Amino acid sequence: MKHRIVVLGAGYAGAYVAGNLVRRLSPADTEITVVNAVPDFVQRLRLNQLAAGRDIEAPQLADVFAGTGIRLRVARVTAVDPERRVVAVADADGGGDLGYDTLVYALGSHGDDHGVPGVAEHAFDVAARPSALRLRERLDSLGGRGEGGSVVVVGDGLTGIETATEIAESRPGLSVALIARGELGARLSAGARGHLRQACDRLGITVLEHTSVGAVEATRVLCADGTALASDATVWTAGFAVAPIAAAGGLEVTGNGRIVVDRTMRSVSHPNVYAIGDSVHALGDNGRPLPMSCGSAGYTGRQAIEAIVGRLTGRKIANVKLVYLYNAISLGRRDGLWQSVDDEGQAKPKYMGGRKAARIKAAIEKGALWGTSHPTFGLPKRKRRLAAAPDPSIEKTVRPLDNGGAVHG
Repeated sequence: MKHRIVVLGAGYAGAYVAGNLVRRLSPADTEITVVNAVPDFVQRLRLNQLAAGRDIEAPQLADVFAGTGIRLRVARVTAVDPERRVVAVADADGGGDLGYDTLVYALGSHGDDHGVPGVAEHAFDVAARPSALRLRERLDSLGGRGEGGSVVVVGDGLTGIETATEIAESRPGLSVALIARGELGARLSAGARGHLRQACDRLGITVLEHTSVGAVEATRVLCADGTALASDATVWTAGFAVAPIAAAGGLEVTGNGRIVVDRTMRSVSHPNVYAIGDSVHALGDNGRPLPMSCGSAGYTGRQAIEAIVGRLTGRKIANVKLVYLYNAISLGRRDGLWQSVDDEGQAKPKYMGGRKAARIKAAIEKGALWGTSHPTFGLPKRKRRLAAAPDPSIEKTVRPLDNGGAVHG
């Protein structure tokens, strides 16, 4: 019987891992199934651009995996039972159970309302394609009224900054405000913060610093200090959360539901489960948890690949570097920021701003799409057979793999 590998989620992390595994493991011994809730690949890095009005490519996963041997199951994951090694899924035909021998959990994250009243009912987000499209429709309707409208973006993390600047640039007839819980761009260097502030001034974005939101209503945002801001479209970007599926299944998770793993991305409670991307609580080489980001998806995914291939084929497991080196931030189409960070995750004084930074960020987005659309390109063609009885004692790592260091939040 073939070893069944099931990958949950076909975002940046899941598609990358599935493509690598199918190229490196012999089909005589393994079968790989990818489960994804939608039939297309979602460029999550660019959902703010989609909401603002740009046309964003969404490759069909059936085309992405065509000819690779990967089986695609378009279905929503409803439960994971790691004791029975079964995943429950729901689809148009009713769904069912899917058994596995090795599970790769890459279900990603969604917007987190932090329990603030009215967010779920009245706010938009750019954490998923459907919600980004709903925001786009709303912005279209505001522009069609003739007198414009007001947009309030809550949250000054990287997603909030990119969303506010993209909307302001793409839709100059709208009034855009950005609410920051602390100082605008607090995680950036002084120079980068100055550049960001200049970009907001240039784009006409009103910035409210040191402001907390107490509630969201249909036509306004209520701040904790009693201030009320008129808002025809409130965009909530104040953090991300993971689904409760892992916790409900009995996997060891952190307080926020992310799966706790060892250095090889293997669950500390269930050794047949690996977690990658936003779903995992993984410590970087600096001893700090890796942030939810596209860069972290690549690092954790590559480490999981090395671990799975090594353990199944009886080889030593390569130790992939888990680092956080910089943030690439777009400020509309023609401006951006490139912020280097140190080993402690703190911003270095050095940064890059302007068109060059914007071009680099665009290249990262383009490269991420191309790499996902060609999941087996350039990988070793030698497909390794599984060991008759993989030796669990082979845990010694070999030379570190230097895989660059691009990180985007």
